[in-house]
Amino acid sequence: MSSVHDLTTWEPLLRLMLRDNAGRLATPGGYVAGKVGRGSWSVPVARPAFQLGRAALVSDMQDEWDAVAAVRDVLEEEGVDEVSFVMESPAPGAVRVHFIDLGPAVESGVAQHIGALLLVEGAVPEPWRRLPDPSPDAVPAPTADPALLGRTLRERLPDAIGATGDEIAATESRLGITLPEELKALYRVVRARWEDLGEDYGAATRMTKAVGCELLALDEVYVADNASRPAPWKYGSMDAVETRSGAAVQGLVGSPGWIVFGDTGGGDRIAVDLTPGPGGHLGQVIVMSHEENIGAGLVADSLTDLVLDRRAEDGRGAGTRPGKPAVAWVNRSSIPSVEAAAHPGLEALSIGVWEDDPVSLEPLFGLPRLRTLTAYPGVLADPLEIARLGGLEFLDLTPEDWRVLLDADAVPRGLLAAAIEVHGERNPLEIAELADEILALWDRPPITRTVIEADLG
Repeated sequence: MSSVHDLTTWEPLLRLMLRDNAGRLATPGGYVAGKVGRGSWSVPVARPAFQLGRAALVSDMQDEWDAVAAVRDVLEEEGVDEVSFVMESPAPGAVRVHFIDLGPAVESGVAQHIGALLLVEGAVPEPWRRLPDPSPDAVPAPTADPALLGRTLRERLPDAIGATGDEIAATESRLGITLPEELKALYRVVRARWEDLGEDYGAATRMTKAVGCELLALDEVYVADNASRPAPWKYGSMDAVETRSGAAVQGLVGSPGWIVFGDTGGGDRIAVDLTPGPGGHLGQVIVMSHEENIGAGLVADSLTDLVLDRRAEDGRGAGTRPGKPAVAWVNRSSIPSVEAAAHPGLEALSIGVWEDDPVSLEPLFGLPRLRTLTAYPGVLADPLEIARLGGLEFLDLTPEDWRVLLDADAVPRGLLAAAIEVHGERNPLEIAELADEILALWDRPPITRTVIEADLG
């Protein structure tokens, strides 16, 4: 047995959970659940009321901190990212712990233990399979001026160390792409290595002001392709690639022509765009939000404009196409019905909180692009109607709706991934068993469980 599952690793935390959940664990079917990861944890341990007027301190929850640290140390040693568990108490003082190993075919959940089930090896949501539309007629902006850019930066950063021709060539070889002339001109003036700054934070600030963003070192420049911007299936499946007519930026996840060279200082990446939209320029500067899975905004028509603080006009980014949305949310405060959401361009539909009678999926029959359906508890009048949605690649349903499909042998076999929509409290072990049934239809590796038992007295 791995030391990750060893009783001595977990005993301090098990004692805390047993102490703080005695009443709950003593009820028939009682359990508690949680997870511990190398970077965070969520465990059912009572915390004391923190002192008013000051921030919470580690000492306020020292027992929890120490107990979790013992587990995290082992995770670090074993190279394990996180471990989920369900704990029961079959008798006073006794514990039975079920460790849940999601395995290679299940994503970790965000609000629950079990995330999306990967039914096809390597499959990603449709937007992550999209490449940019060709832009053979795109040209640099009239403002693009590598010589002016270089002179301006030399004036602002007279002591900067620039990259050599060999260093630029090595970056191009690493990326498999020829850097645009403006980007080469920038790095010929300043290659942005931290050691070049002598650990001088003032020099780093001056460099940021001179360029217009936090500049990545030349050897940290990378291509923001689709794989560089991963997202869980549950969220990525509800995105769609959309680029309105005349937009400067294509509404993509990523592109082999997005060359990231900077950061806003808040985690948003700055890139040169070599695959612009129909209204954009070759080499324009774009920003990719760290809070979004898809799309980018236009910052400047050229790198020269960025350095000279000539920003692009608002509203020239990708935007969305006019008409009905490709991604629709039917619920009590948004789109009022499935009928209102249905149209030939619909790609993803979520049916959420619903106060009227359950809905029929009949308006969705025959829609050519529908690939994602998610449904909250009790909203579907007949889950078996899903069998008539032939193009689905992702399905997110409640345990009850999945049970209907499984019992009728009506699970769509064209799915690439699936998820179990859990609302309220459900025992993760029950969800794991249901997940294994779905995975088995595609002969995918199951979720495994390791059980330890102990009498803690």
